[in-house]
Amino acid sequence: MSNKMDSGEADNPVKRNKTTPFSMDETVNFDPTSIGLPKDWSLTDWSDLKAEPVKIPQDELQSMLASLQLGDGNNLGTREGKIALDCSVRETKNGTYTISTTDFFFPLVDNPYLQGRIGAANVLSDLYAEGVDRCDFVLMLLAACRDMPSEERTICTREMVKGFSDACDEAETVVTGGQTVLNPWPVIGGVATSVVTKEDFVASDGAKVGDVVVLTKPLGTQVAVNVHQWKNSTGNKHWKECLSHITEDDASLMMHEAVCSMARLNKNAGSLMLKYKAHAATDVTGFGILGHAQNLSENQVDFVGIELHTLPCIRKTPVINEHVFNFRLITGYSAETSGGLMVCISPEAAPQYIEELEKLDKGSKAWIIGNVVASKERKSIITEDCKILEV
Repeated sequence: MSNKMDSGEADNPVKRNKTTPFSMDETVNFDPTSIGLPKDWSLTDWSDLKAEPVKIPQDELQSMLASLQLGDGNNLGTREGKIALDCSVRETKNGTYTISTTDFFFPLVDNPYLQGRIGAANVLSDLYAEGVDRCDFVLMLLAACRDMPSEERTICTREMVKGFSDACDEAETVVTGGQTVLNPWPVIGGVATSVVTKEDFVASDGAKVGDVVVLTKPLGTQVAVNVHQWKNSTGNKHWKECLSHITEDDASLMMHEAVCSMARLNKNAGSLMLKYKAHAATDVTGFGILGHAQNLSENQVDFVGIELHTLPCIRKTPVINEHVFNFRLITGYSAETSGGLMVCISPEAAPQYIEELEKLDKGSKAWIIGNVVASKERKSIITEDCKILEV
């Protein structure tokens, strides 16, 4: 695979930052004393996993699920009704459809408020991948850190809950309950549910040969989060290697863009899917973009695969992946947190979908990154001449 680079608009960071909702003081230079915590406090210090991927490997998970034969074959939106994609989609006895999903997160940013917002955005993203324009209610899953001093735990937990709640308010949904426990690590997530008619959502199994694939957020969040943590670790060997390829300002901007992206809802991307007659979608998270493309293609009614010809990456993440640590970003398996929707849509509708989405998301970009092709094996790939687009 070639590594053709295109810097796009990346040489104008001021212009890009005008569209982001949070300041650098919130995303990168978080001051814990501003909320009553010790000056050297950081949320990521309270999790052994830090920015590491935490999902069970995709092949291992799918093999286990197949051996257990879970489900009854009536999960709508996946080939043969399997448990496979983002949500459980079930027809109720009264003819409506219940769409539900769950997810939770360990700490990956310093600021507990933003951790809460990212947690909510990621939970809701699975619903938006079904093309729904609303979430009816959310249950919160919350683990307060058992090992934190009591006062710090109270502040941290309050801020995570506030961030989660504010994101739900932005999504025009409501937290109606949930579960709270003590745990060695702080964790936040939830269960999101929509009750809809058949005309209110886009089943995830309708991709057609000739569709293009649109991505609504850039890749590289795992790289950015790790670089930020290396930078803040005394004597870290990876950070020393980073400085041969990027500046401290590059690292800060990389993290800022990643946090703003992770905290942004996919609500507009999902709500436009029906209007522009999208055929299928998934969100890009822990299995990486190629992992999720493969998962999507395997669950289509038609025999199709996805060919990815463009990978939009947060600026400077490809050089870190190439020269410092291989997160498998360019091969498509770098884990993403609260990533974009990957939408299969007609080539005629895609430009209008992107144009309206960018207006609604206040300038945040979306890209055509691939094509849906005929494939008896339902195989998804990254093309040999794939363009690495830095944004």
